[in-house]
Amino acid sequence: MVLFRIVVALTIAVLAGAIPALGADSPVLVIRDGTLFDSISGTMQPGRTVVIEGPTIQAVGTPEKPVAVPAGARVIDARGKFVVPGLIDAHVHLVHRLNFAHVTGDEVLPLFLANGVTAVRDTGDEIVAQTAVAHFARAQPARCPRVFTASCLIDGDPPIHRDAGLPVTDPAKVPAVVEDMAAWGITTLKIYGKTARPVGRRLIEEGHRLGLTVTGHLINYPAQQAVEDGIDCLEHITSVFDFAIPPEAASRPGHRAFVDLGNPQAKSLVAALAARKVMVVPTLTVFRNMLLLSDLEEIHHHPDNAAVPERLRTSWDQYRQTQKLTPETRERRRAEFRKYQELTGILWRAGVPLLAGTDAAEPYCPPGLALHQELELLVGSGLTPAAALQAATIAPARALKQAHHLGSLEAGKVADLVILTSDPTADVRNTRKIEVIVRGGEVCRPKR
Repeated sequence: MVLFRIVVALTIAVLAGAIPALGADSPVLVIRDGTLFDSISGTMQPGRTVVIEGPTIQAVGTPEKPVAVPAGARVIDARGKFVVPGLIDAHVHLVHRLNFAHVTGDEVLPLFLANGVTAVRDTGDEIVAQTAVAHFARAQPARCPRVFTASCLIDGDPPIHRDAGLPVTDPAKVPAVVEDMAAWGITTLKIYGKTARPVGRRLIEEGHRLGLTVTGHLINYPAQQAVEDGIDCLEHITSVFDFAIPPEAASRPGHRAFVDLGNPQAKSLVAALAARKVMVVPTLTVFRNMLLLSDLEEIHHHPDNAAVPERLRTSWDQYRQTQKLTPETRERRRAEFRKYQELTGILWRAGVPLLAGTDAAEPYCPPGLALHQELELLVGSGLTPAAALQAATIAPARALKQAHHLGSLEAGKVADLVILTSDPTADVRNTRKIEVIVRGGEVCRPKR
């Protein structure tokens, strides 16, 4: 607990205004001569100068078309540095898992920002508590990422998660439910595991009528049907994997570890996802942890875990001790996780849009830090480092329908960015080498 207090105290102190002294009263910030990651093309572009006024990027100068540095501006010399858009965690829960540890979302929000995560997409929580956390984030922009909210987990009856689930079994009741959720200001409508197709299809229709992104963690509602019905996004690699297994393979012992992902059913589903541009959030970090947390000290003793509140770590440890995963099944479980990574690579090569999400704060998914782990796992699945960065920047911005504001560094967009000391497209682990974070035009220099 003492360590957590030190981390948060440092984070708050830094984010409260540890800015360069030069021109400290100027509303203009200039980041000069950095190498900028263009998240649209996925390329690094050298010699870029970013001019920021207030919360907005006013101009991006190039060697061919330089921009003048306004007199009195605060200037950060970014020569030899790498400037990337603020990272976006596309799958978090700021209420549900924290409840079990008696931790509230405001306690962990600074950890996201201190690790370069300038926005998060909550993908399903009790609506009042979730909205309260989002209000806190808006009121504390120097300490917190932007928080985009979702509906409750719209589910069967009884819902799988009673604290965050909302049972809806009658399609006729869907319009009122969606109207109510939209009135809370959500961006995403979440279909959950026990939902059947008639309700799921109506949720997609009503969500689209109100301009919402509709996503699903699918169990009872087959992915093939959800894609046909127009769903926008699938949460967790299992929402694809579970429906890529033909019936004859599913009857074999240990089939999840050895299924041939080149089977016709899998190929057909991947092709449909690619054709419809259905987004997928693999959340590999949480599956690695759930499959292997009882076995591997590098997971439950990972240095990243020290940053979270002690109550949360204790809750994770208690959960791990209940799982009773045995050494005899370890290799099968490792093989199953490799299959999840294999499918992730297949999806990317097929052109399916992937989003980087972590499921924080599930066990051993520390807020903010877990996103760097997720990027590594995406690269380990076959993505290039540039593609992994796109999955944590422009892709989730599009999912949130915020690409006109966030996700890339262009004139007119919000100034959320991170300055790194090493090139993340050469080694994605370099996303951890943070020197400066800019959130809405405000600068901080977190101490690592």
